[in-house]
Amino acid sequence: MSFIRLYLVGYVILVVGFSLALWQLGVLDRVAPIWLAIGVIVAVGLGIMLSVSSGKPAVTTKESV
Repeated sequence: MSFIRLYLVGYVILVVGFSLALWQLGVLDRVAPIWLAIGVIVAVGLGIMLSVSSGKPAVTTKESV
């Protein structure tokens, strides 16, 4: 498994754990569902951006003939 996938899996586990903690504390009961959806979309987008930026860039060279 590449490091980018492993990073993204770890980020998803972190977000799920954080969400479960907020649910157990009762915080999610006071938040409107639309804001929960917006928060999930932002969290997923941030996780993708962080996982891509943490990956090692591949250096490719194109030889001219």
